[in-house]
Amino acid sequence: MKKVLFTVLALAAIVLVGCKGNHENPFMSDYTNEYGIPPFDKITYADYEPAVKAGIEEQNAEIDSIIKNTAEPNFENTILALDNSGRTLDKVSRVFNALSSSDNTEEMQKLSEKLLKMLTAQSDGMYMNEGLFAKVKSVMDNADKLGLDSIQKRLTEKYYKEFVRNGALLDAAKKDSLKEINSKLGEYKLKFGNNVMHDMDNCVFFVEKADDLKGLPQDVIDNAAKLAEEKGKKGQWAFTATASTRLAVLTYADNRDLRRKMYETYTTTASHGDKWDNTENIRNILLLRQQKANLLGFNTYADYATDPYMAKTPKAAEDLLMSLFRPAIKKVDEEVADMQAYATAHGDTAKIEACDYYYYAEKVKKEKFNFSEDDVRPYFALDSVVKNGIFFAANKLYGLTFEELPDAPKYNPQVKVYDVKDAEGKHLAIFMTDYLPRPVKAQGAWMEAMQEAYNYGGENIRPIIYNVASMTPPSGDTPSLLTWDEVQTVFHEFGHALHGMLTRVQYRGLAGTNTDRDLVEMPSQINEHWAFEPEVLKNYARHYKTGEVIPDSLVQKLNESAQFNMGFMTTELVGAALLDMYWHMKAWTPEEVKNIDVKAFEQEVKNRINMPALVEFRYRSPYFKHIFADDQYACGYYTYLWSQVLEADGYMAFEKAGCFDKATADAFRKLLESGDTMDPMELYIQFRGQAPTSDALLRNRGLK
Repeated sequence: MKKVLFTVLALAAIVLVGCKGNHENPFMSDYTNEYGIPPFDKITYADYEPAVKAGIEEQNAEIDSIIKNTAEPNFENTILALDNSGRTLDKVSRVFNALSSSDNTEEMQKLSEKLLKMLTAQSDGMYMNEGLFAKVKSVMDNADKLGLDSIQKRLTEKYYKEFVRNGALLDAAKKDSLKEINSKLGEYKLKFGNNVMHDMDNCVFFVEKADDLKGLPQDVIDNAAKLAEEKGKKGQWAFTATASTRLAVLTYADNRDLRRKMYETYTTTASHGDKWDNTENIRNILLLRQQKANLLGFNTYADYATDPYMAKTPKAAEDLLMSLFRPAIKKVDEEVADMQAYATAHGDTAKIEACDYYYYAEKVKKEKFNFSEDDVRPYFALDSVVKNGIFFAANKLYGLTFEELPDAPKYNPQVKVYDVKDAEGKHLAIFMTDYLPRPVKAQGAWMEAMQEAYNYGGENIRPIIYNVASMTPPSGDTPSLLTWDEVQTVFHEFGHALHGMLTRVQYRGLAGTNTDRDLVEMPSQINEHWAFEPEVLKNYARHYKTGEVIPDSLVQKLNESAQFNMGFMTTELVGAALLDMYWHMKAWTPEEVKNIDVKAFEQEVKNRINMPALVEFRYRSPYFKHIFADDQYACGYYTYLWSQVLEADGYMAFEKAGCFDKATADAFRKLLESGDTMDPMELYIQFRGQAPTSDALLRNRGLK
C-alpha cells in the first residue's frame, strides 16, 4: 500500500506542477512543518479540486488493491487497509470542511457546490462496491476464525454496518437510485446552510435614535455603530441576529420595539422572500430522506436514524424527551408568572410576549439574586477563560500543558495555535482556537479534527484539533468579555477537543470523537462543570482592568442562580429535539411533501406537546442547521439530551470524590482515550460503575 500511495502522490504532484508553473499543490506532499499543520498560506482555491481528484484516484487504487488481493481476506489486508485508505482525500477534505465553515467566502461556496458532488459520489462508490463489501463481509463472518481481538472486531463490525446502511445489500438498480438520492441530498443540504448564513448576515436593521439603545452594553452599541458605518450609514446603529448581538438585545434593550424587531428578525431567518427561503429545501430533504429510508428497508427516516444507536427506536427517544419536557413546561409556567408579576409591579401592564422573555428573566434574576450578567462579564475576558480556565483545568485533571505557537500556520489571523504536551512533556496534539465572529463564519460553535490520531505503518500520528465559535467581539480597548453562557460554550467545545486530543486508539475509524452519536456529546457537557468549580473559576475569572479575582459574593450569586430559567432553557432545547423527531417520524408521501406548510407543521407539533406560548423552539425549522444542513444530527438532536443524562450522572463521580480527584480523573481519561473501541454503554459503566439514570439531570435543572 505504501508503494501505491507514493506512486499516486508523485504522479499527481507532477501533473499539478506542470499545470500551474512553479506552484506545487501543498496537498500533494507531506507538510514540512514539525507537526503536520496544513500550510494555509500556500494553499490556493485552485488547489482543492485537483487534490480531491488525485485523492479519489489514490483511494480507488487502494480499494482496487484490496479487491484484487488473492490472499484470504483478513483484518490487515482488508479492514486495516480500508481504514488507512484515502489519506490524501482525507487531508484535503478536512482542510476544506474547516474553511468552508469558518471562512466561507464566495469562492469557497462555489467550490462546495462542485466538490460535494465529487465527495458524495466517491463515498457512494466505495460503500456500494460489491467486491469490497464481499471482502469486508468475509472478515466479519470469519472474525473468530481469524483470531480478531475485541477492538479489531469492533472496527470490522463498524465498517460492515456502514456498508449495509449505505446500500451495500441493494441490487444494482436500487444502488443507482440511492446514489441519485445522496447526490441530491448533498445539494439541498448545502443550499440550506448557505441560505441560513446569507440571510443571517444580510438581514440588517438600523436604529437611528440613541434613546432606543438604552439598556444595551456599551460594547454592543459600539459594534453596532461600527457595522452601520461599514454599511454606509455612519451615525446610526446596525444589528444582525447573530448570536452574541441577538442575546444582548433581547436581554438588555429597554425598548420593546427593538426587542421585538430582533426577535422577529431571528425567528424568520431563511423563511421569507424568495432569495434565501429554505422552505423548498426542507421539502426536498424530507422527501429524499423518506425515499432513502424506504430503499434501505425502514418505514421512516426516524427508524433508519435511531436504529444503530443507544435509543434504537424513535419511540424510546421520544419517551426520554417527554420525560424531561413535562416537568420543564410546568417550570415555565412558574417563570412566566414571576416575570409578569415583576412587569406589573414596575408599571408594565402589557402581557409578556416571547420577545420579552430574556429581558424580564434577567430583571427577575437580578431582583431574586441581586445578580446580573453585567456584573460578571468584566471578569470573563476570553483570553483568561482559555488560558486560566480550560487549560488550567486540563492541566489539573490530565497533566496537559499548552504552549502557543505564534509562528504556526493559520487559516485566519484570529486563530491561535497551541502545542499540547502530556504530563511527561511529550507532544500529544495541536490545538487551534477560532473564537471571534466574522461575516464569512457560520453561526454556532463546534469542534473538529484537521487530522485524526491513529497508527499508520508504525508511525504514531497525533491529532490536530480545532474549536470554532462566534463569541462577543472586542470593542475598542475592551477585550472580548464573555457572557456566562459563552464561558460554558468555551468549556463545552473544549470537552470535545479533549476527546479528540487524548485519544490513544490505534485505528483511525475508532479514534477520538468517532463514537456513537449517543456518547459524543457527553465529554463536552461534563467538561462544562469545571467552569463552575471554585478553584477553576477563581483562576480565570479576573477583572480585565484590575486583575481582581471575582468576589465570593458574585460566585455565590452565580451558583445560586445556576438553575434559574431552567424551565425555559430545557423547554426550548427539548422542544427542538421533538420537532426534529416529528419531522422524521412521518412517512412522507410526495403529495404531502409538496403541500408542506413549515409554520403550520411547527404549530401542530407545539399543540401536540403543549409547548408554552412564550417559548420558541431553540431552532425553528428554516434555520435548524443541525438537522437540515447535515445528516449527523438529523433525527438525532435528541442525543444532546441523551448525553446530558450521561453527563449529569457521570459528574456525580467527581462530586463525590472531588473535582480533581486523580483516580476519578484517570478513569474518565480512560473513557476519553478509548474512542469507539467498545459499546458506549459498556464504556460508560466501566467509568461510572453503574448504568445512568435521569434523576441527576432533573435535579441539576431544578425540575425534580
